Amino acid sequence: MDRRKFLAASVAASCAALSSPRGFADSGGGRRVRLSVHPGQRGRAIAGDFTGLSYETSQLSDPSFFAPENTALAAFHRRLGAAGVLRIGGNTSEFSVWTPTSAPVDSPSQAFGPDTGRHPPPRRPVTPLAVRNLRGFLELSGWRLIYGLNMGTESPETAADEAAYVARVMGDRLVAFQLCNEPDLFYKNGLRGPGYGYPQFAAQWRHYFRAVRRRVPRAPFAGPDTAANDEWLARFAQEQRHDVTFLSAHYYAEGPPTDPSMTIPRLLGSSAELDAELQAAAAASRDTGLPFRMTETNSCYGGGKAGVSDTFAAALWAAEIMYRLAEAGAIGVNFHGGGYGWYTPVAGTPASGFVARPVYYGMLLFAAAGPGRLVMTKVSGAADGSVTAFGLTGRDGALRVVVLNKNLDTDATLAIDVPGARTASVMRLLAPRADDRTDTTFAGSVVGNDGRWTPAVTETLTAREGLLTLRMPSASGALLTLS
Repeated sequence: MDRRKFLAASVAASCAALSSPRGFADSGGGRRVRLSVHPGQRGRAIAGDFTGLSYETSQLSDPSFFAPENTALAAFHRRLGAAGVLRIGGNTSEFSVWTPTSAPVDSPSQAFGPDTGRHPPPRRPVTPLAVRNLRGFLELSGWRLIYGLNMGTESPETAADEAAYVARVMGDRLVAFQLCNEPDLFYKNGLRGPGYGYPQFAAQWRHYFRAVRRRVPRAPFAGPDTAANDEWLARFAQEQRHDVTFLSAHYYAEGPPTDPSMTIPRLLGSSAELDAELQAAAAASRDTGLPFRMTETNSCYGGGKAGVSDTFAAALWAAEIMYRLAEAGAIGVNFHGGGYGWYTPVAGTPASGFVARPVYYGMLLFAAAGPGRLVMTKVSGAADGSVTAFGLTGRDGALRVVVLNKNLDTDATLAIDVPGARTASVMRLLAPRADDRTDTTFAGSVVGNDGRWTPAVTETLTAREGLLTLRMPSASGALLTLS
């Protein structure tokens, strides 16, 4: 189904949901689910800078990419929040070369995708021009920066030189430096020998930290930016608690992409593995008082998996992981991407133009709900966890609820109990199928190549006998604003 036809079908389906008790499908509404929302039982706050994107440091080797002239990409960032966080790092941060002399760039603008980790990436220069242009891009987008330094292949003195320049140029746009990327995997990727463990990492981290602090006495730091080692995270939190601003780590729901078992159903059912990692991060935060941010995440490590990472299912997964992180007390999340990587939220180049991929739409739903404070929700009738809901009171005082039906085959009809609610406006996250790659819409609209998005289809629900009735097609999402 092409996008124009799907948009027309979306509008028709939305209207049918208002006029017919059978809802979107001739299935009698499918599964019956009860959703209770308790505005008086408040949870964690979601700050305005919760949302973030992550790119490889290799992207800085093209100074024209993150530059104030790249207005389209900046617009994509602003659409996700006026105060987000851009993280520069990834595997290629350990192979970047601080080059104080800005050499002219002869090649056309390039977009670098996520590093697959299959072999060491080439060493690429990071110049003062790239850093200055990055500052201009951040001013245009309104975002701030987490900046990865090279502890893998550069000396402490070179890292300190780079940090000094970045700190001077970025000023208050700098959130934190990170000294390395996934150091718990250094022994696997050839950066360190097979005996490399936490004691060696901790000693090296302190050595580089001191070198940077000698040049930039108030330089903010985060870490350890581990791939998946909860023990390293806990030890680092205890030992460096007085020298870091927040804790950071990575999470991928699936991998490797060559494994046939890495499928859409597995992605949508991966919350149990996430919960285990969040419990470890929450414990480290609780023990030290340090906040936690997921500085790199996405659906499948190794650059993503075609037919999974680039599908509508990833939009539902992205929206859910953002709220699960917020519930666990995380201060933010950065979705990794770049270039034309399978899981990248935004694909393209300044020359060819940019397009929003499915993950971006999950983030867009989160952005439309906005920052605020979570409130308690309870779902009954979906024991398999395929229907989830998250409520929050926005900064504007409005009560909003995000509902996700992750079941690939069964529609759901929700009876929603919200004390005092009389009506609700609804914006839907939809695609023809869970494995669709091109026809995702939110509120009946697509994100334009210039990053613009305007709702085209909004439904209205009216409470009857104290309940709102919401019909949810299989594999779909919705944002309700209640009044």
